[in-house]
Amino acid sequence: MSRPGLNRAGVIGGGAWGTALAQVCARAGREVILWAREPEVVESINTAHENRVFLAGLPLDPLIRATADLADLAGSDLVLAVAPAQHLRATLGAFAAHAKAGLPILLCSKGVEQGTLKLMTEVLGETIPQAAPAVLSGPSFAGEVARGLPTAVTLACPADGCAEDLAEAIATPTFRPYFATDMIGAEAGGAVKNVLAIACGIVEGRGLGRSAHAALITRGFAELTRLAVALGGQAETVAGLCGLGDLVLTCSSPQSRNMSVGLALGRGQTLDEALSGKLSVAEGVASAPAVRDLARKLGVETPICEAVAAILAGQAGVDDAIRGLLSRPLREE
Repeated sequence: MSRPGLNRAGVIGGGAWGTALAQVCARAGREVILWAREPEVVESINTAHENRVFLAGLPLDPLIRATADLADLAGSDLVLAVAPAQHLRATLGAFAAHAKAGLPILLCSKGVEQGTLKLMTEVLGETIPQAAPAVLSGPSFAGEVARGLPTAVTLACPADGCAEDLAEAIATPTFRPYFATDMIGAEAGGAVKNVLAIACGIVEGRGLGRSAHAALITRGFAELTRLAVALGGQAETVAGLCGLGDLVLTCSSPQSRNMSVGLALGRGQTLDEALSGKLSVAEGVASAPAVRDLARKLGVETPICEAVAAILAGQAGVDDAIRGLLSRPLREE
């Protein structure tokens, strides 16, 4: 059982992942209020116990209550922030007046903020400085988590026992959080793997074979690790669920929103065509230029992320980008 005081969970974000995490919290015995900006999502959850917009066909715990008013989350004992990375600052800013001092906020969005080049923990620190930050990241498809299929993730927060308390509050027999103290590593892993998943989709869509796919994951993981360490994270962290684990999942299945965008690009579609009709956000599309710029700022070499950013911006064609990667000077691994 979780310690007293973590009984009411607020979830900010009514997309597929936010809805899945609300389901996790309900299964763990928490009282759950989910905030969504879409009125149709709020109505669907409250009347049909289903998110027909983002997670259709999966019944939700009837105790999950949805709202369109962030003030309704003021009484939460913990909050899971699941708004898309590029919208997180505005969303947290709107919630700030309702957040009590010391409120644990689990950051569940994966990305680097455009313009500022900041991680989500930095965004939280600037918008709700009175909050107690934590990061939840790892290999997890929303539909599988919502259905109760076995999932393991990383839960990172400073070394004061908070990770254990938060993990106990949201753990279920099929949702297993592992503790960590390295929030930077956990964040960097989640942000960079989305960009690399687009690259893997391009390789798959272009029909370049499994050998190229495996090489890209491996060399991409090297980029991810270099950037995480340059930011102050630990290589050991990204070698776990929130880095390597998430990378393997996201780069290996068209269920991944980011990989599906890459598949479309690899098959010759434009970015607009690849994104057309998609309701859920592919975080890697917005994060790619931010990851590239952050790596440049830190002096970290990330040729795969550079290539993805160039393709997305229309600055390089898929074939030219691939040739550029293959023609790089030979070097030690």
